[in-house]
Amino acid sequence: MEKTKNVKTLKNEGYLEPDLIINVKMNNMKSFFYTVFILLLTNLSAQNDEMPENPLASAKGIRVPAVVLEGDTLPAFSIATVYIFDTRIFKDKKAAEKWTRLKYNVKKAYPFALIAETRLKEFDVALSKMTNEKDKKAYLDVAEKKLKDEFEDQLKNLTVSQGKILIKLIDRQTGHTSFDLVKRMRGKFSAFMWQSVAVIFGENLKEEYDGTGEDQMIEQAIRLVEAGMI
Repeated sequence: MEKTKNVKTLKNEGYLEPDLIINVKMNNMKSFFYTVFILLLTNLSAQNDEMPENPLASAKGIRVPAVVLEGDTLPAFSIATVYIFDTRIFKDKKAAEKWTRLKYNVKKAYPFALIAETRLKEFDVALSKMTNEKDKKAYLDVAEKKLKDEFEDQLKNLTVSQGKILIKLIDRQTGHTSFDLVKRMRGKFSAFMWQSVAVIFGENLKEEYDGTGEDQMIEQAIRLVEAGMI
């Protein structure tokens, strides 16, 4: 049986990659120190006449969000989630190459999922103002043509693997599977037709995203993309 390679050997062979390992939430101690820090800034801004005027400033300090906890009014702040990246160790070269391909494919597909999310919100707002079904259909026809003119060539350049990832990412970003979106925008028949075509080519428009399960590696790759690490 082959001995397990040590970290130094794997690193030299290029099997180590940055990877998301943990999602760190704000704890009570961090909240406490952050609150103290903000209060110090508040006192300084109230006492220092040389500091620039703050639109939120008043005679008593700076206005901040607050919550009432056990009778006390406390300042409340939202802190973004912090992601810590560590080194991933692969068992062999094939596994390392698979991860490299996945990151590349996610980076290619993810922007289109973000576009789908934005456009769906725009469509929802526009359609909500229409009561006539003919007007809705005419609007969707124009919107579809614009999307086709703008993105058809780019989408055609996606590989099969990138297309499969995009189907899942659309569900991640919009909360709706591709099948649901086609059904919603173009009707049951169109959704059934496109799903039938997809099945022929080994695809599934009903594919749902599971970032904590089978799609965990895709989720990790997305975090790396968002962090600008790939």
